[in-house]
Amino acid sequence: MKAQIGTTATTGHSCPESGVWRVVGNPSTTAPIAKGNTMPPYGGKAVTWRLEAYA
Repeated sequence: MKAQIGTTATTGHSCPESGVWRVVGNPSTTAPIAKGNTMPPYGGKAVTWRLEAYA
């Protein structure tokens, strides 16, 4: 079952769904992250990522 658009995951956790993820807050960025990969930090900090679109 696919994770829903809007699902969140934090730095260091396993990515629950392949797709385009956006950092919650400012500054923000988007990144393609594959399911099972470790969610990365952004700007050297742990952040929350939100799924924007499926891969």
